[in-house]
Amino acid sequence: MPTTKIMVIRHAERPNGAQGVMPDGTPNPEALTAIGWQRADALVGLFAPPGGHFTDPHLRTPQAIYASGIAHHSNSLRPQQTVTPLAEKLGLRLNTDFPKGDEAALVRAATIIGGVVLIAWEHEAIPDIAQFILGGNQGIPQHWPGNRFDLVWVFDRPDQSGMWSFTQVPQRLLPGDSADPIPLG
Repeated sequence: MPTTKIMVIRHAERPNGAQGVMPDGTPNPEALTAIGWQRADALVGLFAPPGGHFTDPHLRTPQAIYASGIAHHSNSLRPQQTVTPLAEKLGLRLNTDFPKGDEAALVRAATIIGGVVLIAWEHEAIPDIAQFILGGNQGIPQHWPGNRFDLVWVFDRPDQSGMWSFTQVPQRLLPGDSADPIPLG
């Protein structure tokens, strides 16, 4: 079965004056903040809702989950930490084979694995991921703002020969989350 849906999220909240912490409470500047851990836990209900009742019809439960791996471009643990609770809930192996900077290979793998895919990544490279999926940059935001952690970019393809469509879905999981998409252009 071909890949029919790719959902892309930015990692959850990072240290920006707050302290990043590991699951055991140990300080780590490459880890999520306490609010980031709250988002990571809330994402379980967004992508694997009780009774299968999604808050938005564009969302689905992933059958494969990717997060950027650690490499010389980035030591951030945040993408992996953001989706670890969901991967554990679903019994899925978290694929971290592709580091930041290897978005083309990531998209090649994600588009052929089949079914529904979720990708957690660093915000600077998410527009590049979108361009690789769509084959160009038309109709997508060219920049993911540094202060947005609350969106899902959804790419749908009804069949293997079809074109991908693009939709932005607000997560609306935590206080302060915006209902607005990122503006195009």
